[in-house]
Amino acid sequence: MNRFSHSEIHMVHRIGWLRAAVLGANDGIVSTASLLVGVAAAGSGRTEIMVAGLAGLVAGAMSMAAGEYVSVSSQTDAERADKERERAELRDIPQKELEELTRIYIGRGLDATLAAAVAAQLTAKDALGAHLRDELGVSETVTAHPVQAATVSALTFASGAVIPLMVAVLAPGDAVSTYIAGSTVVTLAALGAIGARAGGAPIARGALRVCFWGAMAMAATAGVGLIFGVVA
Repeated sequence: MNRFSHSEIHMVHRIGWLRAAVLGANDGIVSTASLLVGVAAAGSGRTEIMVAGLAGLVAGAMSMAAGEYVSVSSQTDAERADKERERAELRDIPQKELEELTRIYIGRGLDATLAAAVAAQLTAKDALGAHLRDELGVSETVTAHPVQAATVSALTFASGAVIPLMVAVLAPGDAVSTYIAGSTVVTLAALGAIGARAGGAPIARGALRVCFWGAMAMAATAGVGLIFGVVA
């Protein structure tokens, strides 16, 4: 093995599923916990709280799956259209496309001679791939997958939503809101830390930002429940 070689671990290949997983789990915890806190603050009984939570879990998981599928499919359609357009241009005006690729490399710091040589070699090997990567910024590494994103979002949403539901079942009846809010903040902190670590970002920052917005959401729904709820 070459003594100058070394292993590198990059996180960009995780973007497709990591974004959907973190978003799904975070939304499942925050939305379900906020819903339960709001219903509990309105003076509802444990049965009403659980029904609301279960309905929120099912509806949220389906909504996340549908939203991710439609969103990522739209992105994929746009990438596919750009790919077909680029393929047609390479077929109809190859010289202009070669010049365009050369200008891109000049703009990135290569001198004109070297840029022309690099563009010519990459064009000879894989012209479409070179233009997709260097002109449009499209590559297999960051290409989105609709079914994967939808499945991951739905599963992680449901997994996240189960946590506040379990707390609502086990917590004392007169302190449901407090237990849900406290456990949710702790869970969000852990989720933020895990997501930050998986993505190679600072752990403390990831945990803090997730906790902040989760706390804001629960405070807002608790306020709604207190204002509009009627204690039996």
